[in-house]
Amino acid sequence: MRDLLAVTKALSDENRVRALGLLRDRELCLCQIVEVLALASSTVSKHMSVLHQARLVESRKEGRWAHFRLAEEDSPVEARQALELVLASLARDKQAKADQQTLKVVLKMPPEELCRQQANCKC
Repeated sequence: MRDLLAVTKALSDENRVRALGLLRDRELCLCQIVEVLALASSTVSKHMSVLHQARLVESRKEGRWAHFRLAEEDSPVEARQALELVLASLARDKQAKADQQTLKVVLKMPPEELCRQQANCKC
């Protein structure tokens, strides 16, 4: 029951769902997610923490950089099933498609450059 509640809480926010869509097929630095979502780094960091607690995403630190990716097969079944549903739904969503276009531009920029541009970046 605890896993199910954590997953449903995590999916109750549009920006967290958008972040999951960004992580499809790739790992991203926090500053890249911040740039696409156009939110404060502290806000995105909190969103990513909720997703991590629900075991929908995995994170790793590399120096001062925080990287995120979708959870692997060892995550709870509730998380894996929720990710499948979310990613299938986002494939038809206008905002998710716009986010992917923005992400293409963001991926061309070095993360260090993004971090310098963002106030209060935690990368």
